[in-house]
Amino acid sequence: MNWLLPEYIQDMLPDEAWRIEAMRSELLGLLRRSGYQLVAPPLLEYAESLLINESEDMDLRSFKLVDQLSGRTLALRADITPQVARIDAHLLNRQGVTRLCYAGSVLHTQPSGLMRTREPLQIGAELYGHAGIESDLEVQRLMLQTLALIGIDGVHLDLGHVGVFSALVRHAGIAHGLEADLFNALQRKDVPGVRALAAGLPQDVQAALLALPQLYGGIEVIARARAVLPAYPEVAAALDQLGQAAAHLKGLAHDIGIDLAELRGYQYHSGMVFAAYHAGSHDAIALGGRYDDVGKAFGRARPATGFSMDLRQLHGLLAKQAQPQAIYAPYRQDAALDAAIARQRAQGEIVVVDLLGKAEHRAELNCDRELVLRDGNWVVAAIRN
Repeated sequence: MNWLLPEYIQDMLPDEAWRIEAMRSELLGLLRRSGYQLVAPPLLEYAESLLINESEDMDLRSFKLVDQLSGRTLALRADITPQVARIDAHLLNRQGVTRLCYAGSVLHTQPSGLMRTREPLQIGAELYGHAGIESDLEVQRLMLQTLALIGIDGVHLDLGHVGVFSALVRHAGIAHGLEADLFNALQRKDVPGVRALAAGLPQDVQAALLALPQLYGGIEVIARARAVLPAYPEVAAALDQLGQAAAHLKGLAHDIGIDLAELRGYQYHSGMVFAAYHAGSHDAIALGGRYDDVGKAFGRARPATGFSMDLRQLHGLLAKQAQPQAIYAPYRQDAALDAAIARQRAQGEIVVVDLLGKAEHRAELNCDRELVLRDGNWVVAAIRN
């Protein structure tokens, strides 16, 4: 059965493909009006160029092959963010704030969640050259606006900050191997695992690490965190930023939560991280965060923040929508008919010429009107069933 596709790889049929293309156009229009410039990196690059901070997670998600021209290992991109960072660092080389956006397919070796495709259609925006909270707020607000634009409502926004965990690691002098194990345990909210791993660390750091999996919920979590976490300047600054973001975004999301054990992308994120959720999906529907110095791998460190989402996933959350119906036209060598077809298409109508001319196939053309010849003129009339 050579027509079967690999697991978690699907065709897009007309209803889905046309609607996703409309979504892509709408969202890129919003990003353009917001000052973001479109870039289109290649699907294939040298493998090392697609890894941020030698991310093991990204490495495992990437399909690889050998380039027959250079003999080097190539990878099919699993994320467009590293490519946009490369463009900012070397091709544009601007000194001030740069706003870039993109839309394109990525490929994953494994699906990233339940019922997810291995070929997401990723769209996103990145802001480079500004390290303050103002750019975090701009990107977070823009992400919520894009979801609202295509009709995704009831969004729950989760805010976190990897600076809390990294401050604990730094002050306690935790070795890299133990840091990775603690990170994995916190992501699973495995309190017994964290307790076993933290044994032997300073008491205040032990208590803080054990508190992190419990520090999730509503905005009140920020006050709880101030009470139980060490008064390190970095921790206080992170909590201040979370409070500012929650206040700024109030009303743009259905509700806002805080999760201080949310460390997704910890290998390259450096500040506030955020994720949007919807009742219709098991997984986050949009993700983002700050990753300062992302361009270091390309020889030019730049502060950056951004977000991305999968248009195919978002399409699955929307109510089904039929394609617009068309105007039927008979196939005939007739200059007047050709002119009538051209006029209708110029007005934005879909006109389908029936090449077969067989009545049993007409329903497949999805037409509710037809061009008919009346008194020497081709006019549009409703199709009578």
